[in-house]
Amino acid sequence: MTYVHPCYVIDDYSYVLARTSSVICVLLYIYLLLLSVVTICGNLLVIISIIYFKQFHTPTNYLILSLAVADLLVGLIVFPFSMAFSLSSCIYHENVFCQIRGSFDISLSTCSILNLCCISIDRYYAVCQPLTYKIKINHHIVVIMIVLSWGVSALIGISVIIAGLNSEECEEWCLIDVLMSNTIGPILSFYLPVIIMLCIYLKIFLVAQRQVRSIQNTTSQSPESRGAVSKMERKATKTLATVLGVFLLCWAPFFLCTTFLPLTNNSVPLPVIETLNWLALSNSMLNPFIYAFFYSWFRSAFRTIISGKIFHGDFANSKLP
Repeated sequence: MTYVHPCYVIDDYSYVLARTSSVICVLLYIYLLLLSVVTICGNLLVIISIIYFKQFHTPTNYLILSLAVADLLVGLIVFPFSMAFSLSSCIYHENVFCQIRGSFDISLSTCSILNLCCISIDRYYAVCQPLTYKIKINHHIVVIMIVLSWGVSALIGISVIIAGLNSEECEEWCLIDVLMSNTIGPILSFYLPVIIMLCIYLKIFLVAQRQVRSIQNTTSQSPESRGAVSKMERKATKTLATVLGVFLLCWAPFFLCTTFLPLTNNSVPLPVIETLNWLALSNSMLNPFIYAFFYSWFRSAFRTIISGKIFHGDFANSKLP
């Protein structure tokens, strides 16, 4: 054993939580606690806004609501479980709580990723096929998307527990467990959604550029009109780059490290795995800022909720700017 988590000690060849915490351990838990609180509060604001304000009762916002619920559960369940049963301790001692931790971690993170994928599909039809958008993306289709996202995520999480139980009966890892943990799981949880999102957002970006050029050709070529079109193009580019860039920044290092480094016969240091795991989970904290704070009406809703105005009047039917 070459690495000991700062909050754990080795006692009689066992990896146990230290009774007296070190300074590094205290700082680490303070940071993770703040991360959990910000994740919970940010996603609660999104959930309350969409449920309370009737203006937000649209298919697109229902997908954002599903995403916020998944991210909220990450903050409520995965973060505390990960603090109590660290990735390092669970690698050395795979008990029931570690299996539960891994199941919630994988299933809720997968659900968050699949919801992001569904949102990208919604944006594709809104930008690329606006005339048929309301027909193809209606409440019925959105419900199917949400059910599939949660259903696939739950199946993957249950498979992780089953694979963990089966591995105890095998002297070495069973083939199906290896395939599930190293191949099928990452493909369904990350690589396939990423490929779909990359293709969709590339298509959206190209269509948006084409629309901007069309506007430029049909409007007067005054400096004001050219400036407005240029501003539209920059905003569209900035939004797409932020959405996809933050997602890849959080998730890609973890999956690339855990998928390809073992193939080189080089062991991945546990501090690296644990750091990348927390970086990936932090995407659940950033999603409310990306998918909600970008829109002025969400910011107005947040101000109304935080100021407590919703407790002193009926603002459900109000039109937010």
